[in-house]
Parts: sequence; structure tokens; C-alpha cells
Amino acid sequence: MTSHDVINPATEKVARTIDLVGVEETDEAVARAVEVGPTWRAMAPADRGRLLRRFSEVVDEHLDELAALEVENAGHTIGNARWEAGNVRDVLAYYSAAPERLFGQQIPVAGGIDLTFKEPLGVVSIIVPWNFPMPIAGWGFGPALAAGNTVVLKPAELTPLTAMRLGELALEAGVPEGVFTVLPGKGSVVGERFVTHPDVRKVCFTGSTAVGQGIMRKAADQLKRVTLELGGKSANIVFDDADLDVAAAAAPMSFLDNAGQDCCARTRILVQRNVFDAFMERFEAGMRAVRVGDPNDEATQMGPLISAGQREAVRGFVENSNESVDVAFRGTAPEGAGYWYPPTVVLPGSTNDRVWRDEIFGPVVAVLPFDDEADAIRLANDTAYGLSGSIWTRDVGRAIRVSRAVEAGNLSVNSHSSVRYSTPFGGYKASGIGRELGPDALDAFTEVKNVFISTDN
Repeated sequence: MTSHDVINPATEKVARTIDLVGVEETDEAVARAVEVGPTWRAMAPADRGRLLRRFSEVVDEHLDELAALEVENAGHTIGNARWEAGNVRDVLAYYSAAPERLFGQQIPVAGGIDLTFKEPLGVVSIIVPWNFPMPIAGWGFGPALAAGNTVVLKPAELTPLTAMRLGELALEAGVPEGVFTVLPGKGSVVGERFVTHPDVRKVCFTGSTAVGQGIMRKAADQLKRVTLELGGKSANIVFDDADLDVAAAAAPMSFLDNAGQDCCARTRILVQRNVFDAFMERFEAGMRAVRVGDPNDEATQMGPLISAGQREAVRGFVENSNESVDVAFRGTAPEGAGYWYPPTVVLPGSTNDRVWRDEIFGPVVAVLPFDDEADAIRLANDTAYGLSGSIWTRDVGRAIRVSRAVEAGNLSVNSHSSVRYSTPFGGYKASGIGRELGPDALDAFTEVKNVFISTDN
């Protein structure tokens, strides 16, 4: 085994050194998952549900521990980290009801009875990104386990600690060994093996669009199922009849949550031209008030970026000597140790500018005016992505029209909410394939089997 230093992004100090698994250990884990699969699948639905509820309870009992671990490992603010651990708890509780509700159908046919059953796929692999290590892991393993699958999970190399702890808590809750296994390792080793292993029936991947495309290509060799949650460049549309005070006050954290390292970040703000200046004045006041600093401080709203490399990538969008970027205003960030970058608002020269078109994955937002409803829709849809977005208006008809017209999987009207464990989440276009969470997620982890029983004999 090779070792890996996990770095605290707020201090640049080593949080822990862990062992990374290789292909051999990955194959062993998949073999165990295959071996225990029939027993897990055959478990009475009520018993499987009871185990998932117990898993949820154990996570709740360790909520503060998991949150503190995420602060140290990922630099998340303590408030966010508590929510994230609570989301794992809630996802498990929600899907603990699923084993007894995996309903099929009885379809009217001639000459007999036709029934459908929802059956597990087998071994499901989950590849988790570094930006939200806890909740995104739960979004995969919660419904996968509920549907009767066994799970192998690879956390991101930068942020493995909470996933590893969740694997231990699953065993503590009574989930049989081999049913849910966490495998810290390199994407090029463990993730690659998930895609190529013939006994892995599905890959759930959250990460960059480019990597997702590569996984989809390789998965095609075995017709392996995929769920892909990829990039985003979401629009925040502010109409002239919106409550500007509320819209401007909400705008900063719509792109600064998790230091902008969020696929759902509203990193393109579209403001109707006749209220542009009024909005920007309010927006600047709100953004300058954002608290950036020690993630352990309860008052902190934004922490550091995940790594030095990510900070340099973000800086390149704003301070690239090859492209002039008009910075409207900036917030503040700590100096010294830590991967800090100040909240930054830019005014693109055109919709062709890199800061407008590409996913930055940092605390940078671009703002442009629009003329009317049709113009807003055109600009919002002029992107390769389609994950989320927000619409600010007091006109209910307009809210519905624009919601239907914007090509994105998750939209909010007069808010920036995107993710609830009880509703489906996923994107259009280059933002991915499939849906996670809510009742729809179970379809991604089951096969529909049709059985006809003749009554003629």
C-alpha cells in the first residue's frame, strides 16, 4: 500500500496520513460484495429498513464528530459540516422506508396476470468528489443499499476521512461486513477498476464533466449503468419586479457557499438592465459583509479552497494576463497559511469570456444585464451546462414561464435552494445523466422485471 497525507486546507498542516488501496484490495472488496449480495438481497424488507434506520441513528449519535472531521479534512465551515452530517442521517432515514415500498405493478393483459418487480442490480460503485464528501456519498449508498445492492465506495483522495468513518459506523450499526465498503485510493486505480470490473454493475460518479465523459465511454464496453452528476454554470436571474433587497442579500451565498466549490453555485447573475445599478449597490454591501475565515468559528460563512492547486486555478480566471477581467468589487480573505481566495465579482466584456462560460469552482461570480424575459432565457440557456438556477420575480406567471423555459434540472423561485433529500436532483446537458435523491433515485438502482402468469391452463 502507498500512503497519502490528508491536508487541512485552512492551515496547510497534515491532518492524517492514510493508506491507499490498490487494484488487488479493490478486487477483494468487490468479491466480498458479490459473495454477501444474495444474503443482503434476500433479507426481509422490514429488516433491511430497520438496519438502515439504525445506521441513521448511529450517524446522528456521531454528528459532531463527523462535522469536526469535515472541518479539518475539507475546510468546510462548522455550520455547513453539521448540516452535511445531518443530511447523511436524513437520507438514510428517508430510504429506510424504501425496502418495504419498492412497488411493482399489476398490468391488465389477456390470458393471465402480468406483474413487475424492482430488483437490485448487484454491486454498485460510488465515486465521491472532494467538494461535498459526506452528503454525496450518502446520496449514493443510501438508496443503493435500500434497493438491495451491495456498495463499494471510493472517496476523493483529498477528502477521504468522513467516508472512512461512515464505513466504520455502518458496521457499528449492524450492516453486515462486505455490504458497504469504503476504499480510499487514487481515481486512476480504484475508480478505474470500478469502471472495468465485470462484477460492478453500476457506477455513480460526481465530479468534472471531462472525467464523467471518460467514465461513460469506458462503461460502454460492458454496457455498465452510470449516474453522472457533473459540472454547472448556473444562472441567477433577477427581474425588475423582484424584491431587490432580498435578491441582493441572498446573492452572495448563492455562489460563496463552500467557497464556490459547488456544482449548483449561481456563478452567472443576470439582472434586468433598468435595475442593474440598484441591484449591484445592494449586492456589493451584502458581499462585503460575508465573513471569511476560520471554519471552526460559528460566525464564519466561507472557508478556504480545498488545495493550492484549486486556488491557482481560480486565480487564473481572474488574474490571467492573457484576458482582461473587469473586477467590480471584492471581499476579504485571511492572509498567511491556508488556501484562501477573496470573494470576487467580475463584469464580463461579453458572453464569450472564460469567466462567463467555464466552471470556475471558486468564489467568483460574473454579472451581466439583460433586456427582457426572452433575453434572460436566451442568456441563461447559452451554456453547455444545466444543473440549477434561480429566478427572482413577484410575477407568478413569469416565474412559471421562465422555470419551464430554462434548461436546468433544479430551479428555485425567490430562493437559492437546490437540494432536498426528498426531491430529485440532477442536470440537463453536460451537467450529467440520471437523478439522485427523492423517490426517483430508486429507479437508478433497480432493474424492472416483467413476469406473465398464464391463467389459461
